[in-house]
Amino acid sequence: MFQQQPQVYWVEDDVVLPPGVKSMGQTKPQRDRIYIMYHGTTRDIADVIMREGFRQSKGGTLGRGVYLSRDLNTASRYPIGLPEAQRVVLRVIVNVGRVIAINDRGHPRQKTWHDARYGEVFDTAWCPPNCGMTRSGLEEDCVWDPNSITVVQCIDPRRGRIPTNKMFQQQPQYSWKEDDFVLPLRVTRMCQCDQIYIMYYGTTWAIADVIMRKGFRQSKGGMLGRGVYLSRDLNKASRYHIGLPDSQRVVLRVEVTVGKVIVINCKGHPRRKTWHDARYGEVFDTAWCPPDCGMTKSGLEENCVWDPDSITVVKCIAPRPCAPQCASYR
Repeated sequence: MFQQQPQVYWVEDDVVLPPGVKSMGQTKPQRDRIYIMYHGTTRDIADVIMREGFRQSKGGTLGRGVYLSRDLNTASRYPIGLPEAQRVVLRVIVNVGRVIAINDRGHPRQKTWHDARYGEVFDTAWCPPNCGMTRSGLEEDCVWDPNSITVVQCIDPRRGRIPTNKMFQQQPQYSWKEDDFVLPLRVTRMCQCDQIYIMYYGTTWAIADVIMRKGFRQSKGGMLGRGVYLSRDLNKASRYHIGLPDSQRVVLRVEVTVGKVIVINCKGHPRRKTWHDARYGEVFDTAWCPPDCGMTKSGLEENCVWDPDSITVVKCIAPRPCAPQCASYR
């Protein structure tokens, strides 16, 4: 009865950029650098691009090339006229090569920047923000060679509703979601010795603040004994502290150097709580419970890391309010 057209919003979690990759939008791209950029399109065309790669447009403000932006919200406006719910944005990595700034519509190289007959050949043309070249006032990039562009991720708009009338406000549902992100060099999600992993730690806002200022501390005990308990599953980490409302919880995304790893796959394991004690044999740095081994009620994996100094906080993730799904949107 009170269903209304949902607001659609574009948001991307902070990403951990690979070494040498930049994400800048207000200054001219520097020559021969690699940047994160965005390309707005339809779902069907995005599917073709991800299978076959980009193709040059036949024309445009800057002539032929692939049009991109370093601003997600600019890219999300395209294709213009299509409902937002039908659009997607591709996040890409671009090697810009030689860059020319085209800062007015009368620029002598506006559409000839890659043509050697008119002078130096450039690989990317860049319109600075607020130069009058775009209606939005935001920057725009045109890349000549589609092969210099690598698709990283397809970003969908999110359906949500922002309460505007207190009469109709209700207890919001919360969605724990993190966009896929580019993992740093040597960081992985699989469990092997002497590797660096992305993991998650669920806690309260107050404790998260202390951890980010002072670092982690070992728990005094637990299923695997002393250590810092983490999970490589965001949704599992988001359940803690158990009993606390979702809106009062946060999850810390961390990088962990796991060192030597022991698999604890049953409650009667002889090293269950002594895996870091040299009196009982080889010393391990991390104890790992595999999924579906009977060690956790959820059936999900769990990690216990001995040394708090091997853990680095990358980001604090908060739950997101979202509107309940209505039948008309199914």
